[in-house]
Amino acid sequence: MIERWSRDQVLSLAPDLPSQKAAQSVARPGKWPVTGVCAETHVVWGECQGSGAKPYLACVDLSEPAYRCNCPSRKFPCKHALGLLLHWSAGGVPDGGEMPPWTREWLDGRRERQAKAAAQAAVTTDTTTGTEADTDAGRQEAAARRAEQREQRVTTGLLELERWLTDQVRQGVAGTRAGGHAHWDDVAKRLFDAQAPGMAGAVARLGGTLAEDDWPSRLLGEYALLYLLAAAHRGQSALPGDLAASVRSRVGFTVTREEVLAGETVRDHWDVLGRRDEEQDRLTARRVWLRGRGTGRSALVLSFAPIGQPLDASLVTGATVDADLAFYPGASPLRALVAARHAPPYTEGPPAGVTMAEALTAVSDALAGDPWLESWPLVLSGVVPARDRGWLLADAATGEGLPLHRRTGAPWTLIAVSGGHPVTVAAEWTPRGLVPLTTWDDDGRVVLL
Repeated sequence: MIERWSRDQVLSLAPDLPSQKAAQSVARPGKWPVTGVCAETHVVWGECQGSGAKPYLACVDLSEPAYRCNCPSRKFPCKHALGLLLHWSAGGVPDGGEMPPWTREWLDGRRERQAKAAAQAAVTTDTTTGTEADTDAGRQEAAARRAEQREQRVTTGLLELERWLTDQVRQGVAGTRAGGHAHWDDVAKRLFDAQAPGMAGAVARLGGTLAEDDWPSRLLGEYALLYLLAAAHRGQSALPGDLAASVRSRVGFTVTREEVLAGETVRDHWDVLGRRDEEQDRLTARRVWLRGRGTGRSALVLSFAPIGQPLDASLVTGATVDADLAFYPGASPLRALVAARHAPPYTEGPPAGVTMAEALTAVSDALAGDPWLESWPLVLSGVVPARDRGWLLADAATGEGLPLHRRTGAPWTLIAVSGGHPVTVAAEWTPRGLVPLTTWDDDGRVVLL
């Protein structure tokens, strides 16, 4: 028997709010005259009665998850796949039943494609001819020259940034607000031309500080971090290897997916704490937070897609995944890739949380390794939502608390789940406050915040 997901877990898979509403409209029992679920293959299937003569055929492989539907929707997963999952989560899909041929064909096709991909990835050839070896050496030499040229451009660009930051502090920031975002546009463009996209993006986002009540101090703090990063890049040869990797990553030097997966991996049972989507430079970025039950390590899995296109939804909030993670290099390694899965995801209730004092220690340790961290996952136990000149999460025993990020507004869902009683909350720490992600009700069911 497969443990059913909660309604919130299913809705978290929707690509947008309209898809959530549409899925709820097709989740009614009368829409699904034929349904079933196979515990052996972890597949849920069903026929959804639409306006046409033929039903829509939808199925979901819960082990990833992966979806299939014959409707013409360009959204992924479509409303029928989500509606089927909602119907299943509510207990409307009976266990067992004979899997229909179209479901079996889809499942066999997926396994065949996965096997072919794995076989191609494992193929290696040792038939390089002398000419090919010469060509490969020439390519490596050209790549080395390009890397050296980029290093020179980045170094020059960051030296200019250091001088510009020094001038800003010398002149003061009183007149900065009058110039608005345009004050930083030219600097960001020059950094992008210098092939330092990470720094360019950080400068371009400085305009967001103008919306803060204490914007002068916020802006000076951002200037200090930028100067520290530029100076660290200038002296990177004297830094420990992990810290140097963090600096280069922040500046904009990337590490390929292949390089990350070729490194060491960490196997654990990873709790999917929550996720957050945000738009960045005509892309939608999805941040999925994980924490290992055995190692206690935190991880961040990032995925990107053009606005309006589907994002990776394979990590379901509230589920636990037995998997190998490969971490990107850094002094406080956080970003990771899922290298391999060893079993279908399962649900085991809320993860073990920490006290408010322990959470602050974890954040301070992470910042000591990487001062430019903008977020870190926390699982807080025994906390209640409270208000003291703003909303915060407070330790029910000691009263110690951390403020919530102002963009979260009033945490009404969390207040309703808590009812004044201590709960476990997964949240994203940021320098401007906590962003609640997930909590669990008295029955251990996931509730998205």
